[in-house]
Amino acid sequence: MQRRKFLSLASIAALSLSVAACDTQAATPGAGSSDGKKPYIAIVSKGFQHQFWQSVKQGAENAAKEFNVDISFEGPDKETNVSQQMDQLNNAMAKNPQALALAALDSKAAEGVLQDAKSKNIPVIAFDSGVDSDIPLATASTDNKAAAAEAAKHMAELLGKKGDIAIIGHSQTATSGTDRRDGFVDYLKTNAPDIKIVDIQYADGDQAKSTDAAKAIMTAYPNLAGMYGTNEGAAIGVVNAVKEAGKSGKLVIVGFDSGKAQMDAIKDGLMAGAVTQNPVGIGYETVKAAVAAIKGEKVEKVIDTGFYWYDKTNIADPKIAANLYE
Repeated sequence: MQRRKFLSLASIAALSLSVAACDTQAATPGAGSSDGKKPYIAIVSKGFQHQFWQSVKQGAENAAKEFNVDISFEGPDKETNVSQQMDQLNNAMAKNPQALALAALDSKAAEGVLQDAKSKNIPVIAFDSGVDSDIPLATASTDNKAAAAEAAKHMAELLGKKGDIAIIGHSQTATSGTDRRDGFVDYLKTNAPDIKIVDIQYADGDQAKSTDAAKAIMTAYPNLAGMYGTNEGAAIGVVNAVKEAGKSGKLVIVGFDSGKAQMDAIKDGLMAGAVTQNPVGIGYETVKAAVAAIKGEKVEKVIDTGFYWYDKTNIADPKIAANLYE
């Protein structure tokens, strides 16, 4: 009887552990609080809906293995779910990590967590998008303004520096969203003043919302010459809208990020090109900086992880292909 009772309790415990493991979205296998031997770094991203974040996660895991640390990597279901991200950040802090890395959906909302980390002497590394705070020791990200200017440069060249265009943005609160908008707009103002931006709509990086927004703009501005999407979801939404409106080949489309649908659109000639980040590099550099911070070593305040313009002419180039993700 005693043996049967023990087996029953053991089974219940195993089941409980299984359920708990499934309850943490996209956590790295084996991640969690440190085992007492390796430093533990908690990483909270903006989301998991795009392949971009899986590539960032891959880079983080590569660095964790190289530097012999434990990590957890999670993010909200959608990049609009600030409250879910805040729950994940608070849960991460409850595990007493040796370092915290975050890509904040809303800098103001994250301020309380940042202050908590500061009070506990837990170093903070920002990634992908900067945080409006002096607390993060470093930010590993693309120079989004420079990358957006590169997209604007190609748009201007393809349009002969004149015509009406529109922008589908993915965020008005995340620094990456505002920088990708402002870098694009500022370049055109300075270098192609005859290109008029007739509308800017925000669709949270959601493909369906981006499609609807792009279709509405095309209806309102029938002579539109081009459109720019500021992330994977926004760019694919523009592509889908152009297809559904029967205007394939009639608008110049440029985008940001990668993804199979965007890559296929470029190969097919529907999309002119896009700027890709280095997501694996972002994840790697984030963990590398966190490890250095844990050791008390100096880290660079801004870690530029680079970007590339890609189109039909260079998409198969090994240097470019290494930074594309499906």
